[in-house]
Amino acid sequence: MKRTFDFVCSLTALILLAIPMLITALAVKLSSPGPVLYLSDRVGRSNRIFKMPKFRTMRRDTPAVATHLLGDPDRWLTPIGKFLRKSSLDELPQLFSILVGDMSIVGPRPALFNQDDLVALRTEQGIHRLTPGLTGWAQINGRDELPIPVKVDFDRFYLENRTFLLDLKIIVRTFVKVLKKEGVAH
Repeated sequence: MKRTFDFVCSLTALILLAIPMLITALAVKLSSPGPVLYLSDRVGRSNRIFKMPKFRTMRRDTPAVATHLLGDPDRWLTPIGKFLRKSSLDELPQLFSILVGDMSIVGPRPALFNQDDLVALRTEQGIHRLTPGLTGWAQINGRDELPIPVKVDFDRFYLENRTFLLDLKIIVRTFVKVLKKEGVAH
């Protein structure tokens, strides 16, 4: 049922958001040199690496590390990068990852391929068996502000308590967080 829900919702969202996504793509292209999409190597279900698309918010020469590991993350942002991140518009291409099954609407956020500490803790807790999500329990309880062990605790809570109703609660709370622009560090 979860996969059907993910497929139908992502397809519907892609249709409804086609125009805003096109406008965002044009804004990215016109505001900085480089591709519109950034394909990030992410850790998926069973620790399989997949390419997760995002609208590009960082310069092309930005190191491939978690944003918090950059000395001064703001200096790497494109002219519209901060706005795209604060509004979460940069995340919209992930609807394609949900459509093809690499991601779910709700699940633990996919780790970067080089976040060995996060991947190891999630594997230790069995969280790696879940399909990563566009949003998740950790996302609505702190997002970028959470230290890795706390994030993993939230992911474990989701693993142990996941239901369709919990997913709906997470989706609703995500919309509220996005509208309030809460929890985005950069």
